[in-house]
Amino acid sequence: MKPLLVLLLAQLCSASLVPEREKDPEYWRRQAQETLRNALRLQRLNQNVAKNLILFLGDGMGVSTVTAARILKGQLQHGQGEESLLEMDKFPFVALAKTYNTNAQVPDSAGTATAYLCGVKANEGTLGVSAGVTRDRCNTTKGQEVTSILRWAKDAGKAVGIVTTTRVTHATPSAAYAHSANRDWYSDGEMPPDALEGGCKDIARQLVENIPDIEVILGGGRKYMYPKNVSDVEYPQEEKHRGTRLDHRNLVQAWQDAKPRGKVAEYVWHRRGLLALNLSRVDFLLGESLHPRVPWHQLSALGDPGLSWGAGAAAEASYPPRSAAASKGWWHLVLGQALHEAVELDRAIGLATRLTSTQDTLSVVTADHSHVFTFGGYTPRGNPIFGLAPMQSDVDRKPFTSILYGNGPGYKIVAGERENVSAVDFAHADYQAQSAVPLRQETHGGEDVAVFARGPMAHLLHGVHEQNYIPHAMAYAACIGSNRGHCNAAARPATPLLLPFLSLLLLLLLC
Repeated sequence: MKPLLVLLLAQLCSASLVPEREKDPEYWRRQAQETLRNALRLQRLNQNVAKNLILFLGDGMGVSTVTAARILKGQLQHGQGEESLLEMDKFPFVALAKTYNTNAQVPDSAGTATAYLCGVKANEGTLGVSAGVTRDRCNTTKGQEVTSILRWAKDAGKAVGIVTTTRVTHATPSAAYAHSANRDWYSDGEMPPDALEGGCKDIARQLVENIPDIEVILGGGRKYMYPKNVSDVEYPQEEKHRGTRLDHRNLVQAWQDAKPRGKVAEYVWHRRGLLALNLSRVDFLLGESLHPRVPWHQLSALGDPGLSWGAGAAAEASYPPRSAAASKGWWHLVLGQALHEAVELDRAIGLATRLTSTQDTLSVVTADHSHVFTFGGYTPRGNPIFGLAPMQSDVDRKPFTSILYGNGPGYKIVAGERENVSAVDFAHADYQAQSAVPLRQETHGGEDVAVFARGPMAHLLHGVHEQNYIPHAMAYAACIGSNRGHCNAAARPATPLLLPFLSLLLLLLLC
């Protein structure tokens, strides 16, 4: 079929896809007026004290990913997609964050995590330390440690939690509790001899020792908690899943032993164990799967409870009736990955919205960085987000998918030419979209990322900010950390929670 004919057919089809209501100019005028009325209401600023803080972090969730996830959400609900709304789209305040590391124009996840959790920018590959630390150099770490908003919340007496779809020792969540010259020092089995001799601690050990009273930790990477060659509880025959620790310590046991007498500390490694718990009677919860970063379509089969369910479990577990900490509020971090997980993150945001009140809970949604991900090709309205563009290349006369990458493993040459995607199942979950430059792994992107905010003092997140500003604004809203001088309970009363579940939740989504 001639390319011009294909384009004309696509245009005819797209015209028929326009909803009838959208053909009426009054539809758009009414929509704009309603948006204007909502914007005018924002002049009455919410200056309450944020009793609770939630940070939703989509790893790699750049603006193009947000848009694609919105379309995917709508199409999963049998709509065209473009008109759909993500939960974060409903947040009244939006900003942009500059993601560069102190020594990198295009950042890595460790340096960015240090920025949005600890409030200072850092070098790539380093965690919870200042830019005075050189990657891999253990001897540059001492005295350069920086604390995170999780620590600030805990010091203020709040309950805290981390829920992630990756290893709990991964760069993004571990900046909340660890200080390391290398993001890859998951256990002492991954550390070089000079780092061990220099007294540096691996990240898994710091998870157990640095802030031992984190109420909720849900994620993956349990092999870093066990002695080398100890068989995995779920996959005992697979060598690659065995423990990695050289110090012969069982850190799960150490985590349980460190809890005060009379407190209930539960460890689970599968969805069944989590569902079996009475969370109202749990003081501390550690849940570690083998590694929850598996293809989205396999999550339920492999026993992963899902991000939104995990966030809800964290909310409930972080406020047991006898917990004095949770009565002072909470801070949670929630983290996820990829387009389908961005939709799952959206569900978690919706759940948090239903469980909390904007009068006393500040919710922030952002990303650590973007990826070299884009979609285009003049696709018609309602085009499947994973589908083909309605045109062929005017150079090699081959079709192409709407989604493409600047670099990555999707670069394929067949018989000296670009692969013809019509000959493959481009809608399959394992399909890798084509990329312009061949790389074994796709890189991060360097552009700004969006920051969505709702709740007390959400208006502090506006315009274009350095990424390290985010935890300072959240701390100011909650009167924690160094931002307490302005606090006056009489002037800024905190209202009670609709459901007394949370205080600080860090929800991390990785890709």
